[in-house]
Amino acid sequence: MDVSQRYREAWEGFWSATSDTPGEAIWDAAPSLSAVPHSELFLPYADISLPVADLGCGNGTQTRYLATRFSRAVGVDLSHAAIGHARRADSEGVAEFVQLDLVDADAVRALHERIGDANVYMRAVIHQSDPEARPAVAAAVATLLGKHGRAFVAELTPASKAVLEQAAQGPDGPPEKLRRVFEHGLKPASASEEELPRVLRAAGLTTLDSGDTALPQTEHLPDGTRIDLPARWFVLAAR
Repeated sequence: MDVSQRYREAWEGFWSATSDTPGEAIWDAAPSLSAVPHSELFLPYADISLPVADLGCGNGTQTRYLATRFSRAVGVDLSHAAIGHARRADSEGVAEFVQLDLVDADAVRALHERIGDANVYMRAVIHQSDPEARPAVAAAVATLLGKHGRAFVAELTPASKAVLEQAAQGPDGPPEKLRRVFEHGLKPASASEEELPRVLRAAGLTTLDSGDTALPQTEHLPDGTRIDLPARWFVLAAR
């Protein structure tokens, strides 16, 4: 299976049109708002001597932080342009970055063979994947975990869609960073509340812990309020 050409081109187009400036992508929040609090939830379950794979790493902001908490960090993204951003931003070479299609099961298995059982960090990937690709994305998580890895998965809930719709209805239309998401055909928060746990279970993943959260964005409403998107997090192990 391969991701759709439309989906691949949407992400390649987005990252190709994005500069190296931190925070230009709406979801490129500082680690202090993302990977740091997520690690506090995740690390009690994870063996930090194992590598961590940051799936959907984008420009690698969170990957570089995760490299300080785990023995090795590997950022993975579908987009060649995103991986280019990530490598340029990682001037000290603290992480590795790999272009990989998560629904390419052979490529995912090859990565597992290369790095061994790994922990997985995945923030907001399943909800915006094409619906037919979501089971394969969850299966990629299970493959990379093997017997010993643990995963932290945070995904937008449908309530996020209402927040984004409200943000888009400002007097001047969507704020600039949100407008770029729409212009490139990306579809945030398109998974239902029930779908995510079902997809994770079907991939052979067991939930060890979960809870509600919000994913802070780098964009603000006209009144200056930061856009925070309702989300749910899961700590998972492979059955």
